[in-house]
Amino acid sequence: MTNLTLALDAMGGDFGPRVTVPAALQALASNPQLKLLLVGNPETISPLLANKNAELLSRLQIITAEHVVSNDVRPSQAIRSSHGTSMRVALNLVKSGEAQACVSAGNTGALMGLAKVMLKSIKGIERPALMTVIPNLKQQKTVVLDLGANINCNSDMLVQFAIMGAVMAEHVVGVDNPRVALLNIGEEESKGLDNIREAAMTLRNTGLINYIGYLEGNELLTGKTDVLVCDGFAGNVTLKTMEGAIRVILSLVKSPDGQQKKSSWLMKIFKMKIFKKWLLKQVTKRFGHLNPDQYNGATLLGLRGIVIKSHGAANEHAFKAAIDQAVQAVEKQVPDRIAARLDAVLPKSEQA
Repeated sequence: MTNLTLALDAMGGDFGPRVTVPAALQALASNPQLKLLLVGNPETISPLLANKNAELLSRLQIITAEHVVSNDVRPSQAIRSSHGTSMRVALNLVKSGEAQACVSAGNTGALMGLAKVMLKSIKGIERPALMTVIPNLKQQKTVVLDLGANINCNSDMLVQFAIMGAVMAEHVVGVDNPRVALLNIGEEESKGLDNIREAAMTLRNTGLINYIGYLEGNELLTGKTDVLVCDGFAGNVTLKTMEGAIRVILSLVKSPDGQQKKSSWLMKIFKMKIFKKWLLKQVTKRFGHLNPDQYNGATLLGLRGIVIKSHGAANEHAFKAAIDQAVQAVEKQVPDRIAARLDAVLPKSEQA
């Protein structure tokens, strides 16, 4: 693809341009076909570009936006007062066709609401879902959705998420006939809420989806399924719990002092440089690929355009990962593929 242009909400997130600008330069350096539109305050952005590589700067343009959507404002209020904000301007660049995708670390609720209003949902999709692709212990990847865009989901929405997740697993992850499962409190068919059981019944009767049944949260990283479907509340809690646990494990290995007494034999072993180096190498080899920074960025699936939500607290490496995810979604033509699959799977009455 020769024409690849992304719009970045440079002001969004906890750190704004201090993270988004260096990450943008890293992305440009790694992809010679990429062009970036940095949306935000030029007076804040420009100093961070001083004395940078001229070739990289030739593929970067600053688009002025006077305001920023606050992280703590209610989504409804943010949408009403969004004119002139970096988030809305970035989304508008996608709507107008000047950019092929938008990446933002800003307010999640505002981003989802604005994106749905401005870009519209694909026919057959009630509400967009936040999706990410996480590595598992089999050195493969699992598509997980919804991660917080929709707290309450009816059975039809869960079925739609399953279809979109299967498309992502097939065309982005590269899995033939991907396995699809519903997150539940048990694997027995009688377990779970009514909406989950109703969705399961529909998926069992949908021949074009390889539905394998229910999975519990402890199976998230095992690679037992290629797609794990849930409502936004359960998905958000599950993912953040997993990320927190992994960060604790990695941090303990790097600094294992903890609450151990200095005189204990275990502490003496931990303090040996050779042992610490060996242990860090082993844990990093086994779990390092699960570091949340490696897969930062959740795609807002179900829209007619491509929108990537980065963690608000993302560092430069993590935000670049979100940019890379946007590039991949553009190259794989994700919205078109989802629309085509919905047309083949759902009854015409559900695509109105």
